[in-house]
Amino acid sequence: MKKLIFVFLIMVLAGCSNNQDKYYDFDYSFARSGGISPIYENLLIKGNKVHYSFEGQGKNIKKEFVISNEDLQKIENTLTQNKFAKIQEDYKKLYDNISVEINVKKGNNAGSKSDASLIMQKNQQHWDKIVSAFQQIIDSNINSKS
Repeated sequence: MKKLIFVFLIMVLAGCSNNQDKYYDFDYSFARSGGISPIYENLLIKGNKVHYSFEGQGKNIKKEFVISNEDLQKIENTLTQNKFAKIQEDYKKLYDNISVEINVKKGNNAGSKSDASLIMQKNQQHWDKIVSAFQQIIDSNINSKS
């Protein structure tokens, strides 16, 4: 009986780990979260495969889709042109604000940035363009099809 329970637990744990891989194994991630009425939005990109989730404002959306190589190149070009790695985060603390966090795990733009404490004014325009590139992926694949 103990062996049967052990085998069952191994199968359950193996099944759970495969479902969670998409949350840890990604090339690019875009997350918006927070606010007085909290929202949680995630866009995770691995290769051409994308996992999207949104929770809040009475909505609960989860979608998987594929983006083109051109879309991936647009993201990478936007990160490079707007000097993602050199964007400076401010030190001010904001509360009850919806913040954006972008993580890049591959290429020359690898790094993590967040506007949870704002972005330095001199970098704000670059940050906005980068955020817009990810938002365009969401708009063209989620919002138009919801």
